[in-house]
Amino acid sequence: MTIPARPVFVTGGTGYVGKRLIVRLMERGHRVRALARRGSESRVPAGAAIVVGDALDASTFAGVLSPDDTLIHLVGTPHPSPSKKAEFQCVDLPSIRASVDAARAASIAHLVYVSVGQPAPMMKDYIEVRATGEAMIREAGLTATALRPWYVLGPGHWWPLLLVPAYALAEILPPTREGARRLGLVTLEQMIRALVQAVEDPPPTATLRIVDVPAIRRANLS
Repeated sequence: MTIPARPVFVTGGTGYVGKRLIVRLMERGHRVRALARRGSESRVPAGAAIVVGDALDASTFAGVLSPDDTLIHLVGTPHPSPSKKAEFQCVDLPSIRASVDAARAASIAHLVYVSVGQPAPMMKDYIEVRATGEAMIREAGLTATALRPWYVLGPGHWWPLLLVPAYALAEILPPTREGARRLGLVTLEQMIRALVQAVEDPPPTATLRIVDVPAIRRANLS
């Protein structure tokens, strides 16, 4: 099956997931543009078109979006922790608001948002901001996909492997099984596959599709 090439606009494309995702999208024939702050252009993978702008200000990039675009929103506070509430409010929240505003103004085809597994007994401030982002998307009536990972394992992010035995036990026990699956670990490769699959297989119009941890792990590319 031939995969139709899609125009994709990425915010947060110079980050941990973004750089690898952009390369994978281009390998599969998609036309990628990446938003970058002035001075950060060299961090965008070669081959992607660069749009200089501010992810917190929709006016700096809304004009380059078109109705055919898929916008992937990856902007967020690195290494989120309970101590970073102020950063969630100053970066994560205004950046998804800017992406929603720009997406709505351009009537884009599809918005892909990396949210977080929820509900959860911890990281309440982070979850609140990401849930607010999902609510903004719904209220805007956009065709969208929200991926809900909990922790993405990869280079520099391996310490949760120590928790694998505890996760295995929690998945066996009925009282904790559902939560352990919802807040399970995913690999960077699984996350990238799920994001690419979201781009290539968008949901029905004006729907917010939720992709949870089990679905991220199952993601397949044709």
